[in-house]
Amino acid sequence: MHVLEKISEFVGKWMAVVVLAIAALSLFVPKSTLWIELSWVNYLLMVVMFGMGLTLKLSDFALVFARPKEITIGCAAQFIVMPALAFVLSKAFGLDAALMAGVVLVGTCPGGTSSNVITYLSKGDVALSVGMTSVNTLLAPVLTPAITYLLLRTTVSVDVMAMFLSIVKVVIVPIALGFV
Repeated sequence: MHVLEKISEFVGKWMAVVVLAIAALSLFVPKSTLWIELSWVNYLLMVVMFGMGLTLKLSDFALVFARPKEITIGCAAQFIVMPALAFVLSKAFGLDAALMAGVVLVGTCPGGTSSNVITYLSKGDVALSVGMTSVNTLLAPVLTPAITYLLLRTTVSVDVMAMFLSIVKVVIVPIALGFV
């Protein structure tokens, strides 16, 4: 058990440095990371989320539920500000319909794991980020198609169960295991 605590302490302390070092290596020496298979991405994200879980305490999440205003602001930014900005910028730059649809879709989809990683690396409130990601992901299967239709007058289908299982597998389970 002592060895596991040491590993947990090391990972919790150096996770940001490791992630940044790998990102820099990938950027400046791309061939060094080409051996990583695309099919491994979810598993690598799970490792990163586990590392973040090691740095969190259950009491961090109690604060999230005591701060519904911040969650509401985050959801409004995700489902009002971001899609509207994506739409306005697409119009301003005169993007064709297909490209505009892609930009608006990216604007309406929650950031997921990447927003949690960026929050962690910037020493932000990771528990709040994970809480917002969870709420936004639960709302996305309904709001993403609705907002897309409102802005573009076209529909997009969402596999609700696949999205739910993905967020459980990649975000919730690794973070929960990090607590243990």
